[in-house]
Formats: sequence, C-alpha cells, structure tokens
Amino acid sequence: MTVRQFKVWRGDSAGGQLVNYDVDVNEGEVVLDVIHRLQATQEPDLACRWNCKAGKCGSCSMEIDGMPRLACMTRMSTFEEDETVTITPLRTFPVIRDLVTDVTFNYIKARETPAFAPPKDVAPGDYRMQQVDVDRSQEFRKCIECFLCQNTCHVVRDHEDNKAAFSGPRFFIRAAELDMHPLDARTDRKEYAQKEQGLGYCNITKCCTEVCPEHIKITDNAIIPMKERVVDRRYDPLVRLGRKILRRDQLEQEAVAVTTLHPAHPTPQPDGTAPINWHRELTPPMGADVDEKGHLPLNELLSDRVGANSPFGDDVEFPVDPTKLNYYHPEQKH
Repeated sequence: MTVRQFKVWRGDSAGGQLVNYDVDVNEGEVVLDVIHRLQATQEPDLACRWNCKAGKCGSCSMEIDGMPRLACMTRMSTFEEDETVTITPLRTFPVIRDLVTDVTFNYIKARETPAFAPPKDVAPGDYRMQQVDVDRSQEFRKCIECFLCQNTCHVVRDHEDNKAAFSGPRFFIRAAELDMHPLDARTDRKEYAQKEQGLGYCNITKCCTEVCPEHIKITDNAIIPMKERVVDRRYDPLVRLGRKILRRDQLEQEAVAVTTLHPAHPTPQPDGTAPINWHRELTPPMGADVDEKGHLPLNELLSDRVGANSPFGDDVEFPVDPTKLNYYHPEQKH
C-alpha cells in the first residue's frame, strides 16, 4: 500500500474548489476504489454516483486528469506514483454536488427521440431479420449511457445555447440504429436527425468515439453514414436535377389529389402555384441491394480499416495534460 496524492472537486451548484487529499492505494485498484476509501476514512459526505463497479452501468462517469472516463475502469497503475491525480465532475452538465452531475438533458432527448415503429403488416412474434442486420445494429446497442460522449461533445460542452437544438452523439447512434433496422416502419429517421436532432451541428471531430468505454465507432459507423444519407437525399446533384425536371408533373398530380380529397380546403403554396397534398401516401423506401444470398454489402461498414487520426494526436501519453485537450475549458471571466 502506498500513499498517493489526489485533487478532488468539492462543491455544489453554487460553486466549489479542488481539495487536496492523501489516500492509501493498493496494487490493482481503480479510481473508484480510491473514492470509496476517501469516503470511508476522510470525507463521509463526498458525493459520488456509482452502481455496478464493472463498467456496465455507466454511473461513475467523471473526468480524471481532464479525460472523461469511468472511475471503475480507470486503474491507478495508469498514473505515475508521484503524480497528483485530479478528479472532477462532468463539465457539460450542471453539478448537483461534488462528483455528481444532473444529466436530465440526456433523458429529455431520449424521450424526444421517436421509438421503434413496428411494421403494420407483420404480427408480433413473426418478426424476422437476417443475421447481418442484427450484427450491424448490435454495436450501437452496447451503449451503457455513461454520457461520456455527450460530455466531451464540444457542440453542447462549449455552447449552452445549442442544447435545445442538439441531441448529441448518444442519440445519433440511436437514430442510425433505427434507420438501419429493416423492420422499422418510419421512413423519416434521416430527416428527423437533420431537422430535430441537429445532426448538421456535428463536425465529426471524433471526440465522442475517443472516450467511449464500449469502443463504439460512433462517428465512423453512425454519424458519418447518417450524414451521407441526408446529403444523398437532399444535395445529390442528379437527384436535384431530377426533382427540377419532374417537379411540374409532381405538383400537377398533387393538385389533382388535393382537389379530390379536400376540394373546399386546398393548401396553395406561397408563390401561388398548385397546392400540395399533405395527405398523399408517402413513397415507400427503396429496397436495399443484396447479393445472391440475400446479404447486404457491408464491406465498408464492417471493415477493420483505420479511421481518421485521433483528435488527441498519435503520440498521446497518459495521464493526459488537461490543458492540451481540444475540449479543455479555460477559466471563464465573469
């Protein structure tokens, strides 16, 4: 057993400070063990949220030496013996007390995200999926909702005003999973992600992927594919040309449908052109290209190729200097 130096943030929503502690540390222990010993021997009122101590509940999220981590999965052997380890709460969310933060924002966004929509023509118990579709979405289901990705995302971390219009990476992978699901009946996942979840705010710095304890490739396998599908539908030059060529016929057909369905209440466009039928049947999604065995071409998605460089640099060493992180918060002047 050796004595190690720690700085732990103590305070509440009104303010606080880092307090120095000397705590005994045994070989093989993790940071959560140290916090428990500190509670047992020196600070019985130190607030810390935890549950499983196995890296599966996501409760003990905090920042250790400036890096968002799970306390139960961060071994003390990661740090030098003469190093002072700094432990602070997640900076993106309001502090309740000490190391406990209010992550209500994430549960609000979870309620706003449209749930799985079962197919109307398939009875419960008769759902069938190919194994390749199961494997594709299984990665996103590993999420333990530790909200480290939400914490490190600079869109909400650095700009409080963005929270109303931005759901964050945890819910982008939820939208991507449902958009990839072959039995999900909703066809507007991409549009919802773009318009309601703020997908366009993300500039794919991969910070969320870097801190994910479940090693989910959030950026490469969820956010980028969703962005590509939105762009394909909205900005592809051939698609836009086709829309311009076919728009007149489309409007004429919609005008006839509107007059038939609602002859007394047509909905003209602002420029006075033919009205739009808001009650028309949506075009069903295009079927996926499959091979002779009925498998989807997922070579790109499932490849083991290396993605873009880490935002922390290729020569990163731990412990990370918090002043050198790209999401480091300087002290704000009030």
